[in-house]
Amino acid sequence: MLKLTIWLDRIRVLFCILLLLPGVQLFAQQVMPHLSIGEVYQLAEQNYPLIKERDLITKTKDYSVSNAARGYLPTLNINGQATYQSAVTSIPFNVPGIKIPAYSKDQYNIHGEVDQVIYDGGTIKNQKQTARANEVVQQQNLEVELYALYDRLNQLFLGAMLVDEQLKQNELLKKDVQNGIDKAKAQLANGTAYRSSVDELQAQLLTTDQARVELNATRKAYLDMLGVFINKQLDENTVLEKPDAPVITDEVSRPELLYYDYQKQLYDLQEQMLKNQLLPKLNFYAQGGYARPGLDFLSNDFSWYYIGGLRLSWNLGSLYTLKNQRNILDLDRTTLDVQKETFMFNTRITQKQQNADVEKFIALLKKDDDIIALRESVKTASAAQLENGVLSAHDFITEVNAADEAHQTRILHEVQLLQAQFSYQNTMGNIKTK
Repeated sequence: MLKLTIWLDRIRVLFCILLLLPGVQLFAQQVMPHLSIGEVYQLAEQNYPLIKERDLITKTKDYSVSNAARGYLPTLNINGQATYQSAVTSIPFNVPGIKIPAYSKDQYNIHGEVDQVIYDGGTIKNQKQTARANEVVQQQNLEVELYALYDRLNQLFLGAMLVDEQLKQNELLKKDVQNGIDKAKAQLANGTAYRSSVDELQAQLLTTDQARVELNATRKAYLDMLGVFINKQLDENTVLEKPDAPVITDEVSRPELLYYDYQKQLYDLQEQMLKNQLLPKLNFYAQGGYARPGLDFLSNDFSWYYIGGLRLSWNLGSLYTLKNQRNILDLDRTTLDVQKETFMFNTRITQKQQNADVEKFIALLKKDDDIIALRESVKTASAAQLENGVLSAHDFITEVNAADEAHQTRILHEVQLLQAQFSYQNTMGNIKTK
């Protein structure tokens, strides 16, 4: 019976553990989130205030297209007038058997007219196309503004990642110094070292701790700024995933290029509108009203009337300005081509500079590896000399710091290489957000 009770208690404990496991896993995910640079891009795009403008641009386009489409609906105009004139039509003779009325000098007319477009020369269609093209231009311009965000995100993410690597190296330095302290204390106990040697090494350990405090503060500042961009809480437990080196290509895919193309298409639609304005317009209309006199010219009484038919209009006044308007559009296109050419020129110059930076850091990293190998060899020998009492604590610290500096330099060059590669990718427009 006792064994059964023990087994039941074990089962209950195991059952409770199983129930708590999902909560523990969730808690771990909240405390130690993993964050990649691709996720940073996506979250920043979703939470950046400027992104709200996308919906506003789309809604504006929808309203503009809807308004243009309503140009096909019949329009209703209501007009009225009351006039007094100095003379009216009269017949200066009498016709036997016919009573000719005398018209009043005060005349009244109120009428409504329905007008339906039959042919407008493509004006309404052009207005809808222009509204859609204008939305594309504005959306692309928004993409250009958002693209500048990537460079700021790169600086924050890679800056925090640099601090992470420096913290790892700081921990290794601390172990080296602590190892020296242990050896110096052993020598002090054996009477083969001075107390000052231990004190100097402990002072170096405190200096290493100070550097760690500064690095943690710097990392917190980077993560706080990055958290504002992605609207996510980041703390000391946030793990930044080291990104792979981006693929270097010479193809320029910047959003500015599409912006120039879309803007030129908008100019083409504006030129088409100039042509549409020269075409005749055909409408059907129906008018009904109440007036004195009405349509019966032999009556001076108030009467109802209606009239309907087709109305052709052809306004050729725009011919006077057509040539100048086309010249203005041609100048706009030429200006756009110059802007595009200037953009490509500056992009290529930046490309050359950043490509040189990439090659420079690759070469420096190769030298860093050689320097680190030599410095580590000297540090190892110094540790043995310190243990054997043939090297002072001060000289040991010097060699440890030299090895640490070599590692720190390599860490800096490695992150600078990534920064240069991502900057190059950003310049060429090949940022991958997924």
